Amino acid sequence: MASGESRRRRDNLVPLAALISREMRIEKMEKPTVKYGHAAQSRKGEDHFLIKMDCQRVPGNSSSSFSVFAIFDGHNGNAAAIYTRENLLNHILGAMPCGLGREEWIQALPRALVAGFVKTDKEFQSRGETSGTTATFVIVDRRTVTVASVGDSRCILDAQGGAVSSLTVDHRLEENVEERKRVTASGGEVGRLSIVGGVEIGPLRCWPGGLCLSRSIGDMDVGEFIVPVPYVKQVKLSNAGGRLIVASDGIWDALSSEMAAKSCRGLPAELAAKQVVKEALRTRGLKDDTTCIVVDIIPPDNSIQPPTPPKKHNKLRALLFRKKCHDSSSKLSKKLSAIGTVEELFEEGSAMLAERLGNDGSTSQSTSGLFTCVVCQIDLAPSEGISVHAGSIFSTSSKPWQGPFLCADCRNKKDAMEGKRPSGVKVA
Repeated sequence: MASGESRRRRDNLVPLAALISREMRIEKMEKPTVKYGHAAQSRKGEDHFLIKMDCQRVPGNSSSSFSVFAIFDGHNGNAAAIYTRENLLNHILGAMPCGLGREEWIQALPRALVAGFVKTDKEFQSRGETSGTTATFVIVDRRTVTVASVGDSRCILDAQGGAVSSLTVDHRLEENVEERKRVTASGGEVGRLSIVGGVEIGPLRCWPGGLCLSRSIGDMDVGEFIVPVPYVKQVKLSNAGGRLIVASDGIWDALSSEMAAKSCRGLPAELAAKQVVKEALRTRGLKDDTTCIVVDIIPPDNSIQPPTPPKKHNKLRALLFRKKCHDSSSKLSKKLSAIGTVEELFEEGSAMLAERLGNDGSTSQSTSGLFTCVVCQIDLAPSEGISVHAGSIFSTSSKPWQGPFLCADCRNKKDAMEGKRPSGVKVA
């Protein structure tokens, strides 16, 4: 009888290949379709963009694919925008720990984005060029959308039901009070351009340099208090999907987020991007480079089309965003997902690297057994690493033994960004 029971158990076993095949079919059923459109009108030639649909978390595994969409709006030339377009993605992926599953990979993204932005800025500044750029970088992995941004290029979400929300924060000194306080506390001066007679004109700027932004990549001639540390927001869309509109300030100086979303509802992504640019030009004319990417994240059954105009009385608008609640029941989560709720997974905008790079020292150790700099990923001997939590040279750290760790160059950059010491970068 025992042997008969064992035989029945063997008969019920499912081959590993069949299990993998089943999981891949389920994943394919759950994975939304991503479609995009791009449109642009150039005036200065300083806007650049990146669209990459075939990225893979696990090389060679098509089921681990994700998509990247980014806009880089350069100023004082296009060198920084071009360099960032060509290097930022590799630096972000290089900061990701190896061997992570999908959920762990998603959770590690915010920190890797910070490290990638700072490394890109550090490397570009070492070239001695004074150009700078905004960067709005979007990663779409199934229904999870992660956005990192510095500057004033914006990404908005138009969810089903017509509710429009921003996934970025503008780092314009004119509008961002917190950033003005941070810049002045770090040693910068904020004021308007003064002309003959002491008359002040134009938007608020940071001096020296006269930049209107408080965060960017590059801009080595402005001051290290203009930081490359991005605001990062991560959300999980409902089963209904949604539309992203990523654009440079040539769009947002002409259209509000709501106007941009409304102008292209009901159109496929390719036509929608053209329509947003057309509407911006109609409203303001071509006064700046104008670039727009529209991304539609469409449910796998294709039963739900791109966002349509909302009803007049939309009672679900207040439910658009909700903080992730670990103790909420799965039944409630499914109900909220079904009615178009977007779940917020992560949000952080601090410019302090100690707050953004975290306390997980295990990810700062390379396969060779050496420690690595969490920003530039170079190997460090245990005696060389400087904790990201360490204070200035003249202060005592409360956590000097905790990782992640920085090399001496990245530590100097961190101190300069926080106003603890002069920047080591000089303009020739």
